[in-house]
Amino acid sequence: MDLIERIGVDVGRRLKLEDAIDWAAANGVRYIDIQLDTGANAVNTFDDARARAIRAALEKHGIHLGLHTLSAVNVAEYSPFLSEAVDAYMKAYIDAAPRLGAESIVVHAGYHFTADVKMRMQAGLERLKRMVAYAETKGALLLLENLNKEPADAEVHYLAHTIEEWRSYYEAIDSPAFALSFTANHAHLLPEGVEGFVAAIPMHRVVEVRLADCFRNGHEQHLVPGEGDFDFGAMFRLIESRGFKGHYMNAFGTLEDMQHARARLVDLARAAGVSA
Repeated sequence: MDLIERIGVDVGRRLKLEDAIDWAAANGVRYIDIQLDTGANAVNTFDDARARAIRAALEKHGIHLGLHTLSAVNVAEYSPFLSEAVDAYMKAYIDAAPRLGAESIVVHAGYHFTADVKMRMQAGLERLKRMVAYAETKGALLLLENLNKEPADAEVHYLAHTIEEWRSYYEAIDSPAFALSFTANHAHLLPEGVEGFVAAIPMHRVVEVRLADCFRNGHEQHLVPGEGDFDFGAMFRLIESRGFKGHYMNAFGTLEDMQHARARLVDLARAAGVSA
């Protein structure tokens, strides 16, 4: 694929899945992400007939579908009842992936409340191991995302937002049903930056690179390219030089913002010396 075909759009909750496929086909978008948490796309709204029609539409238009779980659902939950509910939530996504023809599911490591970091990390790792084992039986692929930092004095912090935390999960899980989703703008918020992350992480395990603009060492924002100080050209040059053959996923603004930015991102990559 040319680079522009490898840059997708995170539809999220913006459109009904069937409409998202039609929109992608009309706009030449080959990769889309969808959440299955609310409204017409709630995971329990897909019967066999609907799922069959979605798979057929994806195949007809040559569109690659990814699912994206909510980071608000705490994968590091350990409380009774709630813990079982998180398992059920993640299994529902895993069950849905092959039914809908989805190729991957972005998952997270959860979050802690400052005083319970070790307990949360252990609970999250154990859950991810269970879910990966379950995904193996369903032919699904989980992608663990590096999440964003929170202010230092915040009580709640996402796990797997630093290189060290992220590594503690992916080094403990070795499975064909488990890979990585690298959110480059989250790396831009940390001292190591994109260069530090790419140097440290196993890029051969990265299936997806997620994109948005933001400010260096700043706070979590998903800005349209050009509104922050993220160097997209340098990012493409670095990642492509590592032999990355996966897809990129725009995650900012409106559908139109993300669609229009695809061509601009290709121009920035070319200006940085990337053969697009």
